Amino acid sequence: MRAMHTLPDPMLQRIVDDLAEHGWSQQDVFIPESLTLALATECHERAAAGQLAPAAVGRGEAQEVREGIRGDHIQWLEPGESAACDAYLMLMGHVRLALNRGLFLGLEDYESHFAMYPPGAFYRRHVDRFRDDDRRMVSAVLYLNEGWQPEHGGQLRMYLKGGREHDINPVGGSLVLFLSGEMPHEVLLAHHERLSLTGWFRRRGTDIF
Repeated sequence: MRAMHTLPDPMLQRIVDDLAEHGWSQQDVFIPESLTLALATECHERAAAGQLAPAAVGRGEAQEVREGIRGDHIQWLEPGESAACDAYLMLMGHVRLALNRGLFLGLEDYESHFAMYPPGAFYRRHVDRFRDDDRRMVSAVLYLNEGWQPEHGGQLRMYLKGGREHDINPVGGSLVLFLSGEMPHEVLLAHHERLSLTGWFRRRGTDIF
């Protein structure tokens, strides 16, 4: 697997323009197949080693695992863990700089975790910004599903303005971004294992009380 160190300027500009005009962006081919497979393999290896834990809802001391709301298993990324993860984090760093140049969002960092949805898992409708923490500005989901088929389920359903719904298939190598505090969404029932890297571009926070 050869690490990518840059992204095409036209792709970065499309992301900026889409977010400015629509509040979300979909890039069908964001990373090459080799990196997609390397990241999927790492996710599977971490899961086999018991490193992925059931995801909780809420924040801080109020966090709790509620399978009736979400059923994915996650592990947060840290720099230096693997060549594949570092290549992914580097690419998202390029996206962060483009968003700051084009949208003046003041994004300071990016946090991300692996997410594995076993068959039967889902994530009910929600938004990605906590009520008492406004740091998350842009959400990003990179899909790692090799050979995804419609019957596998697990689509991302976004609730757009005007009461419209838009479903996105979790095809490996594709990227979806959206404004964290303005885009209600859910993950539909997965009938087949579903893998992704889910993350958030964050600005300096202002605690809300």
